[in-house]
Amino acid sequence: MSLIRIAFSLVLLLAAAESAAATRSPSAFVQNAIYSNRITIFSKSYCPYCMRAKRIFKDLNEDPYVVELDLREDGREIQGVLLDLVGRNTVPQVFVYGHHVGGSDDTKTALSDGQLQKLLGKSQSQ
Repeated sequence: MSLIRIAFSLVLLLAAAESAAATRSPSAFVQNAIYSNRITIFSKSYCPYCMRAKRIFKDLNEDPYVVELDLREDGREIQGVLLDLVGRNTVPQVFVYGHHVGGSDDTKTALSDGQLQKLLGKSQSQ
């Protein structure tokens, strides 16, 4: 094999490895979680505010995709991505159909004023 072919093969191999690593990056994970799920909640398992946000969806008979940051090795990195994305590093951070609802108080307010049901495509009586 010529030196040029070896160099070209090495470049392709490095590019493939870099592409694979990028898809596993915290940023790619966050984007995928937000846009691949109807409801996504970034949470910490022990947080009472997170528990309240999750309970709101349970009461609406919804099953959100929940990312428990304290149970993941990359939880801090994900929280950093959320800070860059929404300007907050607190939990919970709730997304519905890719729309950032906010934290626990924001989610409760959205429920109270009907905006959450509107985002979910439900009437308030459902």
